[in-house]
Amino acid sequence: MKTLPAALAALLLAACQPQDPEGKPAPPPADAPATANPAGTTMDISKPITARGTEPFWALSIDGKAFRLTRPDRPDLTAEAPGAAISDGRAVWVAKTPDGRQMTVTLYASECSDGMSDLKYPMSAEVVLLDEALRGCAAKTAELPREGG
Repeated sequence: MKTLPAALAALLLAACQPQDPEGKPAPPPADAPATANPAGTTMDISKPITARGTEPFWALSIDGKAFRLTRPDRPDLTAEAPGAAISDGRAVWVAKTPDGRQMTVTLYASECSDGMSDLKYPMSAEVVLLDEALRGCAAKTAELPREGG
């Protein structure tokens, strides 16, 4: 009978895990440190934010509840979310495109490098669409790191 509480606890923990579109636990961003969500870390998402990734190249602008994903050789994708779910070191939006597709955007309060430059960003980012997951770095748009600066 002692195994029932342990099994129940394991199920509850599994239910809290982020999931990919197929229901499997989502992996953390490739460049996220082992402690991507340090306890007590707060995030300021009150200003416009830009997230960027390489291989494939993409950019996401976050302005309040509005999102715009741009990628080479693809039409821009816009979406809106009612707001972010914020927890220690993480903000998550579940946005919908005008045609009803889901876009899940997660920002982590963890230093990030884009892998192609020496630029350092204060956040890592993940954008999950039905058919792909994009990982990269993010910062407030007005504070984006620049080469030579």
